[in-house]
Order: sequence, then structure tokens, then C-alpha cells
Amino acid sequence: MKRILAAALATAILAACSSTSTKEQDAATVEDRGGATTQQPATKPPVASGPTTTPLDPKGVSSNPLKDPSNLLSKRSIYFELDSNIVKEEFKPLIAAHARYLQQNPAQKMTVQGNADERGSREYNLALGQRRADAVKQMMLLLGAKSEQIETVSFGEEKPKATGHDEASWAENRRADLAYPND
Repeated sequence: MKRILAAALATAILAACSSTSTKEQDAATVEDRGGATTQQPATKPPVASGPTTTPLDPKGVSSNPLKDPSNLLSKRSIYFELDSNIVKEEFKPLIAAHARYLQQNPAQKMTVQGNADERGSREYNLALGQRRADAVKQMMLLLGAKSEQIETVSFGEEKPKATGHDEASWAENRRADLAYPND
């Protein structure tokens, strides 16, 4: 009995996942102001497209995708919460894009630079920066990049992006930066 239910469930799942072909509908009947019905071809609505991005393969692009401001690869900072090395959901697509780039360019290398805000001791901030850099590297490895392509380093509080002493400045400094040679 269990085997029959399992087989039925598997069949139902596969049937639900199957795709059906879509046919264009015949032209709609349009009524004119005089009351006569005429057959006119329906116009196709514009196709909605998602955000456009530059291909990750630099051979197909005349410019460097790492320096193209419209490409996700030009973004290089991943921000963290206070005392945390957990990558926020909003930065996972950025990390995935860089991991794909490294996977498609096996000779390319990068450095993940961990940073912290000024609060906490020097030793604590160096360790936190290293945990942040390692977290980003680990995610990239899981997404297909090779370990020998990625080096990690911690600057702790030594390379602030913002020099203020308020929450907005500290939030800018709690980050990991992705650096490529010849940046």
C-alpha cells in the first residue's frame, strides 16, 4: 500500500512540474462604434523583461564587467550587523555573481577584506573582520569558486569607509570588501 501511495505521489509531483505548451489565441473580435462586428488581429502586449545585466563572460563584452557600473560585479561591499559575520539575504546575489565570475574565469584571483567599526578592542575587531571575510569566502566556495582563487584578510577597524563616530558611519564600516588585482 505504501509503495502504491509513494508511486502515485511521485507521479503527481512529476505531472505538476511538467510544462504545457502555450499557443497564441486567435484574434479577438472587436466591436466598432457602428455596432458591426469585425475580426481584427489582436496586438501582442509588450513583453516584460527583468533587469538587464551584462554577461559574466568578459570575452563577449568589450569592457570589463568588473568596472561596468550597470553590472552587479561592480558592487564590492557586503555589509554586516553589529558583532555579526552572518551574510544578510540582500547580499547573497552579489556574492553569487562574483562566485560565478570566478568560476567562469579560473585564472582570476580576488581578496576578501574583512572590516569592523571602531567599537571593540583592536584584537576583537581583527578577529571579527577575519570571520566576516571567511564567511564570504565560504559562501563563494559553496557556489563554485575555487579556494585558490580567494584570499582573505582582516583590516579590523584600520580601513574605515566612513570616519564619523555615529551609527551611520559604523554601519558603513561593518563590511567585507571584494578586491580584484588591478582594481
